Amino acid sequence: MNLELGTGDTSNKKTKNKSIILYKIKKNPMTILGFSIIIIMALLAIFAPCITNYDPTKMNMLDRFQGPSMKHLFGTDEVGRDILTRVIYGTRISLTTGISVVVTAGLIGAIIGSVCGYFGGYVDQIIMRLMDIVLAFPTLILAMVIASILGSSLFNVMLAIAIVKIPVYVRLARGEALILKNNLYVKAANTFGLSNVYIIFRHIIPNAITPIIIQVTLDLGDTILLVATLGFLGLGAKPPTPEWGTMISTGFKYMLEQWWYPTFPGFAVFLASTGFNLIGDGLRDVLDPKSSR
Repeated sequence: MNLELGTGDTSNKKTKNKSIILYKIKKNPMTILGFSIIIIMALLAIFAPCITNYDPTKMNMLDRFQGPSMKHLFGTDEVGRDILTRVIYGTRISLTTGISVVVTAGLIGAIIGSVCGYFGGYVDQIIMRLMDIVLAFPTLILAMVIASILGSSLFNVMLAIAIVKIPVYVRLARGEALILKNNLYVKAANTFGLSNVYIIFRHIIPNAITPIIIQVTLDLGDTILLVATLGFLGLGAKPPTPEWGTMISTGFKYMLEQWWYPTFPGFAVFLASTGFNLIGDGLRDVLDPKSSR
C-alpha cells in the first residue's frame, strides 16, 4: 500500500502550481526589482576580482581621502583603499553571513518546532516557554548582549543573530505541526507503524515549509541590517575586513568632510535589505493564500 498518496498533489498539479507561482512573481514588478537587486549584488560578489583591480585591504597613503572620480568611483578611505572595491568585497561577507544565519536558524527552528508540535507534552511546554523568554527581549539588544559575551568577531555575531532568530521559526513550525499531525495521511502513517522520525521529516516538515520560506526571505534583509549594526558597534568583523557595518563605523568619524566614506557602504546595506524585503513580500503574496489580494 502506498502511503505517499496523501502527502501532496500529483506531478501535473505540482507543475501547474509552479507555473502559477512563476506567473504571479513575473506580474509583480516590485518582486522582480528585488530579485534583480540581489542577483546583481550576488554577481558582483562572485566576480569581484574581475570587476576591480584594487586590493580591498592594501593601503596606499598617497591616495588617502580622495573624492569620487574616474579613478576611484566611490573615493578612498583614510589609508587610501578604494571604497568601491571594499563595498564589492563586503557584498561577499554580508550576503554569505545573512544567508548562512537565516538558513541555519530556519532549519534548526523548523526541526525543533515540528518535534514540539508533533509530540506535545511537557517537552513542548518547556521549549516553548524558553522560546517565549528569548522573544521577550528586543532582537538587537539580545544580539548585542550575546555577541558581547561571546566576544567580538564575525562568527560570534552570526551565532548571536541565529540564536535570537530561532524562536520565530520554532513558533511557525510548531503551529503548522499542530495542524498537520491531525491530517489523514499522518494518522495513516502512524497506523502502519512508521517511525516518528520518518513522519516528522517526510510528512510534517515538508508540508510546513511554506511559511518558513516566507519568513526566511523576510528575515534576510533584517539579518544583513543586524550584521551591519553590530559591526558598526564594534562587535563584528575587525578592520581591515571589508564589512559594511565596520566601514560605516569608521567612515562616520569623517562624514562631515569625506561624505562618501560612510555613504556608499550605507547605501549597499540599504540596497541589500530592500532587495530581500521586496522578495519576501512578493513570495508572501504568492505562497500565502491568506495574504492574496
